[in-house]
Amino acid sequence: MSITSAIVLFGVIWFLTYLVVIPIRLKTQGDLGQVVEGTQAGAPEIHNLGKKAWITTLITAVLWAIMYVIIATDIVTMDDIDLFKRFGPDSTYGTNG
Repeated sequence: MSITSAIVLFGVIWFLTYLVVIPIRLKTQGDLGQVVEGTQAGAPEIHNLGKKAWITTLITAVLWAIMYVIIATDIVTMDDIDLFKRFGPDSTYGTNG
């Protein structure tokens, strides 16, 4: 895996994990009973985004390391995923049959 692929993989995992972590323990204005006029009751009041970003980074580091090992050591290859043999060149390609 190249360095660019590793960085992109880390970024994709980070953002997906962040989107899962953001709503955890979120307190809205409606939950606290302090709705500011002109805003929705579902607007976040206590969100702790910085703490959630660090938690996301730790989770992502573990997930990325696992995926890196799987990719780098060829535990799972494209041949394992290609159940219908659609990824490689077709053996009948170019024949009239």
